[in-house]
Amino acid sequence: MVLPEGWCQRWRHGRHSFVPRSAGGFRSEHYSVEPVDVATARGFVATHHYAASWVVDRYRLGLFHTAGGTPNLIGVAVFGIPMSKKVLTNPLPDWEPYVQTLELSRFVILGDPQHPGATPGVAPANIESWFLARCFEHLAARDVRGIVAFSDPIPRTVGDRMVMPGHAGIIYQASNAVYTGQGTARTVIMLPDGTSLPARAVSKIRRAERGHTAVERRLIALGAPARIGPDPGAWIRDALVSIGATPIAHPGNHRFVMATAARFRRRMRIALPAMPYPKPTCLPGAPWCRGRP
Repeated sequence: MVLPEGWCQRWRHGRHSFVPRSAGGFRSEHYSVEPVDVATARGFVATHHYAASWVVDRYRLGLFHTAGGTPNLIGVAVFGIPMSKKVLTNPLPDWEPYVQTLELSRFVILGDPQHPGATPGVAPANIESWFLARCFEHLAARDVRGIVAFSDPIPRTVGDRMVMPGHAGIIYQASNAVYTGQGTARTVIMLPDGTSLPARAVSKIRRAERGHTAVERRLIALGAPARIGPDPGAWIRDALVSIGATPIAHPGNHRFVMATAARFRRRMRIALPAMPYPKPTCLPGAPWCRGRP
């Protein structure tokens, strides 16, 4: 199930909600986009994004609601470095990866103003494209020319609760991104909290690489036993079994390619074939599916 273009997705405390675009209400003079520090961006993503995980970041930009005098952070976009350089060089071979090209790693905007603890000034409908455009202006001024972004089409559930309904990249489609198909099919380890454990995280534990302790703490918080013994490979295998982690076949994320400015778009060579945009599908109970089979 993927979100259709008539709806805007929002997040708060890892729970999604939807705002119909017809609701409108966006006034650009009430918002600003500014750089934010790592701690602020990381805390916001960890609190509100369904993945609740961080990435190797290069630029972090915040969406602020400014009406009322005190700027209030209501959204974060993180542009970072993917695990493999090929993520950038396969679609954009002519520009320098990690410098002139980056991945849009996280993009989250607050919603559900009725949620306990909600802050005022939650973003209305139709703000996503404006936020992304302001981010691109910031990046283009620093000679970042091309952005690769992915959307995950696979829903995430915890018990009977839908954590993430699956994405078709509607915001990228609305921004005239070029769709280049789906990434590599793979097996994804789904954790009991609805998040996934990347293969890279498992590799960090097995090889005792930098960052492995954070992955271990995450699994222990989900109920895995503390690591005992010299064999990290055996521990990660037993830990995943003990918490009920489930491997699923993933068809690959949707991949979109965008230029940050018109001057770069005219010179951008995409080495992968362009394909028709993925279309949204229905899910029983979703607000856009009412009255439809």
